[in-house]
Amino acid sequence: MTDQSPATTPAATELWVERTGTRRYTGRSSRGAEVLIGSESVEGVFTPGELLKIALAACSGMSSDLPLSRRLGDDYDATVRVSGAADRVNEVYPLLEEVLEVDLSELDPEAQQRLITVVEKSIDKVCTVGRTLKTGTVVQLSIETDS
Repeated sequence: MTDQSPATTPAATELWVERTGTRRYTGRSSRGAEVLIGSESVEGVFTPGELLKIALAACSGMSSDLPLSRRLGDDYDATVRVSGAADRVNEVYPLLEEVLEVDLSELDPEAQQRLITVVEKSIDKVCTVGRTLKTGTVVQLSIETDS
């Protein structure tokens, strides 16, 4: 086990959104990243629900990267598509569906199935976003005012 003393542990990335207009925000990180967020009717932005889906797809892709690159090489191509309609009565996504598209044609059918099994296990084990969505989480909101 490695030493995780404060001197060697990197600082946590700070995340926040800033309002830039009516139902428009810019998401920011302390590492300098930005993402535009807004309503579905606004061009050039992601909705919060779309970001949730993208986070899930990215997490699955990143979680499958090591086993796929070990078997297919570092330059393999992959796309993770994600979809799921919102239940607007309850304001939840009852089902999110992911499809990992990757070319396994260079492998025989048995090797393909073994790799698929390893990839599924890897995603189930290390995709924090997927694991959080599957098990649920507690969200705490506090409101700070200038008064």
